[in-house]
Amino acid sequence: MSTITMFIIVAFVAGYLCIALESLTKINKAAIALLICVVCWTLLMVSPGAYYPDVASDGVLHHISEVIEHHLGDAAGTLFFLMGAMTIVEIVDSNGGFNFVRDIMKTRSKRKLLWRVAIATFFLSSILDNLTASIVMIMVLRKLVQSREERLIYAALIIISANSGGAFSPIGDVTTIMLWIKGVITTQGILTEIFIPSLVSMLVPAFILQYSLSGKFDKEQNLVTAEISQFTNVQRNIIFWLGVGGLVFVPIFKSITHLPPFMGILLVLGVLWTVTEIFHHNTSEDDTMAKRVSDLLSRIDLSTIMFFLGILMAVAVLQEIGVLTALGTGLNEVFVGNYYVINGIIGVLSSIVDNVPLVAGCMGMYPVAETGAMAIDGIFWQLLAYCAGVGGSMLIIGSAAGVVVMGLEKITFGWYLKRITWIAFVGYLAGIVTYWLQQALLA
Repeated sequence: MSTITMFIIVAFVAGYLCIALESLTKINKAAIALLICVVCWTLLMVSPGAYYPDVASDGVLHHISEVIEHHLGDAAGTLFFLMGAMTIVEIVDSNGGFNFVRDIMKTRSKRKLLWRVAIATFFLSSILDNLTASIVMIMVLRKLVQSREERLIYAALIIISANSGGAFSPIGDVTTIMLWIKGVITTQGILTEIFIPSLVSMLVPAFILQYSLSGKFDKEQNLVTAEISQFTNVQRNIIFWLGVGGLVFVPIFKSITHLPPFMGILLVLGVLWTVTEIFHHNTSEDDTMAKRVSDLLSRIDLSTIMFFLGILMAVAVLQEIGVLTALGTGLNEVFVGNYYVINGIIGVLSSIVDNVPLVAGCMGMYPVAETGAMAIDGIFWQLLAYCAGVGGSMLIIGSAAGVVVMGLEKITFGWYLKRITWIAFVGYLAGIVTYWLQQALLA
């Protein structure tokens, strides 16, 4: 291994640690990711010829420019998809499209509410994303449960359900979006093969947590306050079905047109934007400016987009210098090609560090094969989607859903570790066993 390669690995690992310790350093992980990206590519340029021996010396710089543009194009497809999806969700939410969720949650039974929260979060996160679904459900939960001690139990289940729900949908989690856009999993494959394991990984923790609650709420604790909106109920329903139905339509659009997924998301965004502009014609300007799409765009979390850009481009450097291929070969040799163990470990790691670079790294470590576990919709890729998504529930810092709920409800790392981690782990293992049984019975 060359000195430059060692420097690149050290720079990446050091930056990775800073990202994992964001809560301690107080430095936004997007800033670190961008620095890792630039530093790693700059180090590669110290001796570019060493990594491209088959390219003529006078053409190596042009070749590297093409390589960077190729990786940037792959990353851009994911980024535009995320930006479009985030905007669609913001439009639906800001115009009262999720009010129906509050209506279906109404019950005085604490255990019934727990199951309704779990199931609603599970399916909502498969259509939206686990981060957005968690925020929506926490906002609903605050109006239903006044006791902080009880609300923390519901909040913990929201994290688990959101991550489980996002794992079986091609648009439910950033990692599944990445795998889907890369083409290693298909919509039909992940829905049919991962749905039941993901459901089990939610049902088992919900079954255990229900024994932490008993009795009924006071009537005053379970009232849902309707939000004032300038749109009618019919208009809000139209916005909801266009937004959520549009997200569901995106995989169908891809299968029909064979265009990249971000084209489908832009189609849905364009239609929804046009419809809301038409609705705004009948409302006063003062009431609508704050909720026009052009203004809602400013609410999109660009720091998250910058983080994905930086980390995906940084991982691309490791792919170019051959580190990921060597790592993948090493894991296969150590575990004798046992993809259940390999992905199980990746899932545990995803609860400690961000699952985005983990999955990005795996996509660079393992080439797609024609047949077998590494083929499209093979065992390895489907398990990776499940483990990277569901595994993040084991620690509260292990997923975007966990981090946002931690901030909203002020849940401590220690409380979650003591009360919830083992429950999430049991659900995680139950899902893996369920997937193994599926494969054994269907083989």
